[in-house]
Amino acid sequence: MATLMTEIIATNRRTAILGTGATGMSVARFLSARETPFVLIDSRAEPPHSDQIQRDFPDIELILGDFDQERLVQFDRLIVSPGISLSEPALVAAREQGVELIGDLELFLQYAKSPVVAITGSNGKSTVTTLLGQMARDTGLKVGVGGNLGTPMLDLLDSNSQLYVLELSSFQLELLDNSRGAIVALLNISADHLDRYPQLQQYHAAKHRIFRGAGKVVVNREDSLTRPLISTQIPMTTFGLNQPDLGDFGILEGLSEGYLSYGIERLMRIEELALKGTHNLANALAALALGYAADLPMQTMLKTLKTFKGLPHRCENIAEIDGVLYIDDSKATNIGAAVAALHSFGVKGQKNLLLIAGGQSKGQDFDRLKSPLSDFVKLTLLLGEDAQQIQQAVAGCGDLIMVDSIELAVQAAHQVAVPGDIVLLSPACASFDMFTGFEHRGQCFQEAVTALLGQSQGVANEL
Repeated sequence: MATLMTEIIATNRRTAILGTGATGMSVARFLSARETPFVLIDSRAEPPHSDQIQRDFPDIELILGDFDQERLVQFDRLIVSPGISLSEPALVAAREQGVELIGDLELFLQYAKSPVVAITGSNGKSTVTTLLGQMARDTGLKVGVGGNLGTPMLDLLDSNSQLYVLELSSFQLELLDNSRGAIVALLNISADHLDRYPQLQQYHAAKHRIFRGAGKVVVNREDSLTRPLISTQIPMTTFGLNQPDLGDFGILEGLSEGYLSYGIERLMRIEELALKGTHNLANALAALALGYAADLPMQTMLKTLKTFKGLPHRCENIAEIDGVLYIDDSKATNIGAAVAALHSFGVKGQKNLLLIAGGQSKGQDFDRLKSPLSDFVKLTLLLGEDAQQIQQAVAGCGDLIMVDSIELAVQAAHQVAVPGDIVLLSPACASFDMFTGFEHRGQCFQEAVTALLGQSQGVANEL
C-alpha cells in the first residue's frame, strides 16, 4: 500500500489543503516532508496558525475567504479538515466535477506500517483511547496515541512505532472508505452534532464507516446502534455491563460487588478499578476487548486498570467540601455523556446530585434529560447561550435556577448541597459561547471549587 501512495504523491496532481487548524497544519507538514506541492485554503479572513504558516511554509500559496467553486475545481485533490462540512456548496460542486476529496485519516492509514486501533463513539472514546494506549505502553510497546485526541494522527507516523491507537470523530470518518484491516470499535451512539447532521441517521452512517475494511471489530452489545452489518468472517467481540457470552467481556455478579469478566472467567473485582463511575466500567471493558484483539497480555492490562485514574475534565473528582463532592465532567458536550454521568453518580430516589449544565445546544433534543433529572437531581443550575431552551425542555423535572457564570453556579450549589451530595458539572452542551473549549470551562469550574475550598477552610480555622 505504501508503494501505491508513493505513486500518488509522486504525480504532479494539484493538491489543496482545506483548513489551517491543527489537522490542516499536520497535513501540510506531512506533504512538505515528502516534497509534495500544495496550496493552503481557509474560509476565514484571519485563520489560525498564520504566523506558523509564514514561518514554516513561506513559499506556499495561502488563499483566504469563502470557498469558491471555480477555484476548487482547478485542483485534482482536496484534503479536507474535519471541521469543514462536506455539504459546503463549493465542495459538493467540486466532487461532482471529479475532484477527489480525502481526509488525513486516509493518508495515515496508507502510510502506517504497524497495527492500528481506531476508536469512535458518542461518549467515552477519549478515555478508552488513552487507557488502551497506556495498557500498550505498560507492556513495553512504543505506541502512538492521538487523532481527534491530542496529537494529529499524521504527526504520529514513526517507523519505530509498534502500535497506533486513534480516537476518531464522526467528522474524520466521513471520508473513510477502507480502514485497511484496523481493529475498530464503536462504543455507543447518542444524538450529537445535530447542528451538522440533519438527523441521527446521518450521524449513525458516519460513525459506521469505521467498519469498512476492518480486520477485527469491537461493539457495545447493550447499544444496538453500534452493531454493524459485516461479514461473519470478521472477528467481532462485544462488551457490556451485563453477563457476557463466551468470548465477550462483561460483568459477573452485579455492579456493586461484582467482577469484570471474559466470558465466565473473573478478571478482577470492580472495586479494584482506579476509574470510578458506572460508565467507566464500560470504558474499561471496551479497552480490555480492544487490547485482547491487539494481543496485549491480559495481566498487564488488568494491572493498568488498577492505576489509571482517567482524564482531566472527564468525571474528575476535584474536591470534597463539607461532605459534598465536586466533580468536573466538562467533557460532557452532548446529552448522552451527561445522561451517562447522571446515571453513574446518581442514587435513585435520593436526589443526591446538583447539576451544572448549559452552553451551546448543537441542535440537540433535551427531552432525554427529563428522566435522570427527575430521578437523581436535587437542583439544576443552567448557564450559557441555550439555557432557556433547556429550561423549557425540562420544565417540571425539579428545582432549577439560571446563573450567569460557573463561579455563581458553584456558589449557589454550595448553599443548597448537604453532606453526601455531589455537585456535578456535566453541561450536555458545547462550551464556545462562554469559553475557549471544554478544558477552559472545566478549569474555571475547578478554580471556583478551589476558591470555595479556601473559604470553607478559612471558616473552619476561625472556629
